[in-house]
Order: sequence, then structure tokens, then C-alpha cells
Amino acid sequence: MNTPTNTSPSNLLDTAAANGTFKIFAKAVEQAGMSETLRGPGPFTIFAPTDAAFEKLPAGKLDNLLKPENKDELVSILNYHVVSGRKSSADIGKWESAKTVNGQAAPIKLVDNKVVIDGAQVTTADIGSSNGVIHGIDKVNMPAAAPTKQ
Repeated sequence: MNTPTNTSPSNLLDTAAANGTFKIFAKAVEQAGMSETLRGPGPFTIFAPTDAAFEKLPAGKLDNLLKPENKDELVSILNYHVVSGRKSSADIGKWESAKTVNGQAAPIKLVDNKVVIDGAQVTTADIGSSNGVIHGIDKVNMPAAAPTKQ
């Protein structure tokens, strides 16, 4: 059984915030109103873009996403980085795709023994928490555009 060995007594959001490389991710989760979910019982597996990954977004994109009027888009993007259940990188590396909480499947490949989800490489795997596991990734993944509501 492959379970993360470095399990923290803190929940996913507090673990991400304490890590130091997920500050923008934690801020985005707060802005999206998803804090209670990620502090809740879970379990969840989060593919958390590092601060460096957020910095790769086009100029102005992050600021735009953090505006209150873009909350729905931000929630959709963040949910594309969350999978139900506690899944280790070894488990995920056996999959062809992951069904994300936003409803879309994210393709998974194993490249040089590293897990790649929708083009984002897992750079820090298996950061355990009380209600799930975090895998740091080097890119912010964007789900396919949802149909606009009329």
C-alpha cells in the first residue's frame, strides 16, 4: 500500500500554506471560497501549482482570476487540480487520466518516472496532510472552457 509517509496533522490548505511554495495557490483557494472544503474531512488529492507555476501565467491572468466577478472561472480551474480520495504519486502514475472534481478528466503520463498531469510535471510528490495529499506541479492546468450560461 503506497500511502504518503510524511503525513502532517494539518489539513490540506494549512499544509499547503505552511509549505512555502504554494502561497498563491492558498490565496486563490481562499478567494474562490473553497477553504472550508479543503479544510474539511476529504480526503482529496490536490495537484497544487507552485508559486513559480502561477508566475508562468500570461501577464495579468492571475490578477484577473482573483477578481470577485471571475470567481466561477477560478473555482473551475482550482477544481481541475483536485481529485477525490487520497492518491499517492505511485498510484497516479498507473492511471491514464484522473477524474477531477470539476468533472473533466485530466490526462496522465509517466515521463522519465515522473508523473505528468495535463502537461504539468509533479515536482514535489506525496506531501501528506490530515485530509489528503498534495502533489506540487510546475504548471497551472486550465480545464476546457465550460459552456457559457445564458
